[in-house]
Parts: sequence; C-alpha cells; structure tokens
Amino acid sequence: MPAGKEIPGPGLLESTRRLYPFPFQALPSFLCELTDRYGDIAAFRLPGRRLIVANHPQQIRDVLVTQQDAFVKSPGTRTLRLIVGDGLLTSEEPHHRIMRRIVQPAFHRPRIENYARTMRELTLEWAAARADGERFDLHAAMSELTFTVACQTLFGTDTSSQADDVRDALHALLEGYSHAVGPIGAVLRAVGLLPGSRAIDAATRKLDGIIDALIGARRAHPSARTDALSLLLAAEDDLTGQRLTDRELRDEAKTLMLAGHATTANALVWTLVLLAQHPEIQARMLAEIDAANEGDPPFAFVESLPFTRRVLREAMRLYPPAWLIGRESTRAVELAGGYRLAARTTVFICPLALHRRSAFYPEPLRFDPDRWERDDVPAFAYVPFGGGARRCLGEEFALTEATLVLATLGRRMRFELEGDPPQSEALVTLRPKGAVPVRAALR
Repeated sequence: MPAGKEIPGPGLLESTRRLYPFPFQALPSFLCELTDRYGDIAAFRLPGRRLIVANHPQQIRDVLVTQQDAFVKSPGTRTLRLIVGDGLLTSEEPHHRIMRRIVQPAFHRPRIENYARTMRELTLEWAAARADGERFDLHAAMSELTFTVACQTLFGTDTSSQADDVRDALHALLEGYSHAVGPIGAVLRAVGLLPGSRAIDAATRKLDGIIDALIGARRAHPSARTDALSLLLAAEDDLTGQRLTDRELRDEAKTLMLAGHATTANALVWTLVLLAQHPEIQARMLAEIDAANEGDPPFAFVESLPFTRRVLREAMRLYPPAWLIGRESTRAVELAGGYRLAARTTVFICPLALHRRSAFYPEPLRFDPDRWERDDVPAFAYVPFGGGARRCLGEEFALTEATLVLATLGRRMRFELEGDPPQSEALVTLRPKGAVPVRAALR
C-alpha cells in the first residue's frame, strides 16, 4: 500500500521521556495533550512500537465498524487477561462471537426488566439504612450497592458480606494492571519483578475463589433461576452446540463483575459529584424525579425521566468509566482522511479526550445535560460503551441500573461533598483517586 498522508505527532525521544517507565500511568494526560495539540489524529513512537490516537468520528467508525476485520485487541487490552481471563472483554474471533451468542440472552430486554425490579428494591434498602447527616465514602458506598445488585441480578445470590473483599481485590488487580501493561511490564512479569505481584496473585486467588464458589453452589443445586449465571450454566451456542466450561464461566463471570459493578459504581460517583457541584442542575433533576410515578414498572419509570438520563449521559461524557479502547492493526489499512497504517500499529480511541473536544462539544468542560437535547453530536463522537460488533453487551443493563439508582436515591436524599472534589485515576476504569467523603442530607 502506498504511503498516505503523514500523521503528525511528537518524536520518539519526547514520547519515551513522557511515558516511561510505566506508560499506562502517564497515558491519560499524554493522550489528552496530543488531542489538544494535533486534533483529529496523532502518532507517537515508543521503542519498537508505533501508536496512533484517533480522535475523529469517521476514523473511529473505521476502526470499530467498517474495517473492524483489520483489527484485533491491542497488546494492552490483551494484558487485561491477567484480571478477567479470556472473557468477552479480551477474547478474539471466532471465540468472541461464540461467547457473545451464549451470553447475549442474559441481557435481552425482558431479562433486564426483571433485573430492574431487584435494582430498585436493593437501592431502597440501601437508602432506608442511611441516617440524616451520616458521613461516608461515596465511592465505597456505590461500590457496595452496585456489587450487591450485580450479585443478585447476575449471580442470583446475596454476597453483600463479601463486597469489601471483592472491591479490594479488584482495586489491587486494577492497580497491578497499570504496572503490568507495556513492554517493561511484560519483562518485569517474565522475571518475577513486577511491583505488587504478590498482591496481584492474592487478589486473583480471592476473586477466583469467590466466583468458583458461586459456580460450584449453582452446579450443586440447579434450579429454574433467571439470573445471568444460571442462564450461562444452561446455555449452549445454537450454531455449534458449545457450552461453557468452568474456566470459561469463571472468565465471563469476572468480566461481568468488573463491567457490571466497578464501571457502574464509577459512573454513579462522578454523576453524584457533578450534581453536588451544580445545585441548579440537581434541583431540576429532583423536580423531575418527584413528579414521576415511582410505582410504575421500572422501565416505564426510567423512560419518564429524560432529564435524569441526560444528566447521566453528560456525566459519562466528562468521566467515561471505560476511558480507553485499544486495537492493533493486523494488516495495512487506511482510515478516513487518507491516513494509512502499517500492520501491527496500535490504535487508541480515548473517550476521555474525544468527549472533551470543542470541535464536537461547545464549552466541552461545562457540565451541560441540555446539550443532549440538540442532537448535534456526530455518531462515534460519543463512545462510552464502544461501538460495532464489540459494543458493550451490558449497556442497557448499566444505564437502567444507574438511572434507577439516581432516581431512587434522589427522591430520598442529596449528597453534599465534604472537602474538595475528587481527582480522577485512570486505571482500567476511570475512578476517583482515594475516598470521596460526603454527607447524606435526607429530603
């Protein structure tokens, strides 16, 4: 393939100086700076690697949809197997296609409608246990709530007593991932010198033990349950007749736990923090919630809250839990605009940078839920759940849960920040750095 248009970007020396020794930890600010400096597309080099950050919707569509057959998961994404194994998040074709067909029925709309009733009941229980003026860590609280929801809806069991263990294990794994990803991390893993490797191993054993116990209990006492784990245990691929092994079940369960627990908790925390900083927006949302009929079926209730859903959408624009999507080209390919990539080029799509581009979002740092009324954001300029054949399977589950939690809590309390707003920490997900102390004010 002949050379295409030159992709601008910094040289090897600047990129290496900025990103080493642990590229992943420095990547969020670096990619945002490249987006500000170069706009639609930028290239940078590390020793032995060429990398691209694509910031234009047409290029993103190429990578995720129109030319998806030219891309596989990036090396960094493949390193996620340390955390979730070879589940939907990390697997390649044809395994991914088969697993998606098996898992997908657990997220059909009638299933989510059943899950939604549980989501609301558990949120009501959590709210009822709060006292006026009570102070607590909002991130820990939302993690506990979403973990309980995930266990009862996805795994059909109450393991709230293990919420702290799971949260601590996931945090250790996510922190370990930030050291493990990249060429130096690979070398350190190979020679047994990776920082925190003992903590990673202990966290993996803890998480695997909890999930293996869930699977073992369900196999020992099968029943006509409708939770995702029961459906996965009984499911087989219509085309191949394939059923999940225990290892595949564990990998998919870990993927569901990370995607259905940590990401939703982070989305809720950022939304509630932004609302605490913008009382006029919070007042509008609470007025809408108060006017809605909480006795409606969950889906009807959610659909009666358009402003609340815009609030959540805007919060996920500014703080997308899945802040980075990585792909690697398997052959030479041309992206929109005439930019040609050689085989084995890593392509980053960074929602954290993309969602803050003034080219698509006027006053991009402003928290403005009403911007979503204008319907002027191009397709693939907003990708909090990815896109194409690998778009997040749990998108409707996550949005339904987050909206129900916001509305159910909002009718009963507000959260007031105690101290400065949290800083962000970009691990596998975009989470608050440290605790988020708040005070509950009952309405």
